[in-house]
Amino acid sequence: MSMDIFFETKKFPKEETYSLIDQIRRSSRSVCSSIAEAYKKRKYPNHFVSKLTDADMENGETQAWLDVSIACEYITNDKYVELNKKSEEVTYLLIYMINNPGKFL
Repeated sequence: MSMDIFFETKKFPKEETYSLIDQIRRSSRSVCSSIAEAYKKRKYPNHFVSKLTDADMENGETQAWLDVSIACEYITNDKYVELNKKSEEVTYLLIYMINNPGKFL
């Protein structure tokens, strides 16, 4: 998802470089990095869940930036639906992991 966002934001107007583009790229990448950190801390359930919660929070932020992107007409409705669906899938996976940390030890 973060790579899809990266390539899609290359089409955004240059004046968005240090605002919307930076924000949506940062939050989508943070989802990945938080999951990676969580996995490395999986032997410690509280830390594992904490990092996964961070990933879920960043995923929510990414969804908010997708809402802004479509409102500004920087992405098509089809692209919005596609990216938002991927983000929702990430949410479902994160919730499962948060609710079942013992399965990842």
